[in-house]
Amino acid sequence: MEANEKRYDDMLYRRCGQSGILLPAISLGLWHNFGSVDVFDHFEKIARTAFDNGITHFDLANNYGPEYGSAEENFGRILKKGLGKYRDELIISSKAGYDMWPGPYGNWGSRKYLTASLDQSLRRMGLDYVDIFYSHRPDPCTPIEETMGALADIVRRGKALYVGISNYNDEETKAALAVLKEYKVHCLIHQPKYSMLERWVEPKLLPLLKDEGVGLIAFSPLAQGLLTDRYLNGIPGNSRAARSTGFLQKNQVTEEVISKMRRLNDVAAARGQSLAGMALAWLLKDERVTSVLAGASSVEQLLDNLKALRNLSFAEEELSAIEAILS
Repeated sequence: MEANEKRYDDMLYRRCGQSGILLPAISLGLWHNFGSVDVFDHFEKIARTAFDNGITHFDLANNYGPEYGSAEENFGRILKKGLGKYRDELIISSKAGYDMWPGPYGNWGSRKYLTASLDQSLRRMGLDYVDIFYSHRPDPCTPIEETMGALADIVRRGKALYVGISNYNDEETKAALAVLKEYKVHCLIHQPKYSMLERWVEPKLLPLLKDEGVGLIAFSPLAQGLLTDRYLNGIPGNSRAARSTGFLQKNQVTEEVISKMRRLNDVAAARGQSLAGMALAWLLKDERVTSVLAGASSVEQLLDNLKALRNLSFAEEELSAIEAILS
């Protein structure tokens, strides 16, 4: 594999909090489409196209698939087939915190689970270290000192260069950051769910992260596909919402939601963007947002997402129109 020599020409990079790391404004999430049920040649092209267009950050977790672990295994195959020669140009992340293996030690936030899970992730990907390792969710039954202590030790062991947290609310984030400071390990980044349709981070979490010098990378920025043109005319038979399992269910795609998406699509069209492109640009208009994690089921979808970077500025009238639709 030989990468595009001009891969860095058009990508926007943002500093991740108060750190030396720059992340691409759009990163590639491997939550979906990279599992054992997917076609290897297909998602290998997506990963290579991402890197050829300046996407240096690839985000995984221990249980991404399906099957659990298969996204990491497949990404390891992609690295071995050529992408790995550019390892020093990549930011690879993984996480642990959700269900992974049977028994009491394969879930949540214990030192045993986080340590064992990362060791397994490294074996699956064929890596000596990940760039970022996350606590994937807060654990109400494990002391925060144990969870954050495990992250600090993982950095000291050289198994991760940086650590992050995901799905922590503002109070949980304050507690986690305080413990990490005691260990003299900086929290590089927070990964919350954030989109036009889910804005819980705005009142308290965004200001807190800014004050603490922690970056933010948004997952589900397209609300599992709702903020695309896919559902403008109802629920397609091959869509996520049409499946009996998954994170987007039919009862979420109501006529009221579809009506809002159509009106947002009109605003996007007037801006010369797709609905997905505008939804990504709307998040990135706030410089406190370091990056957005966009998945892709095709090369075409990935390239369409990247077009968002052509127009990140919004007129006041556009912002007002969007707020009126969302309210």
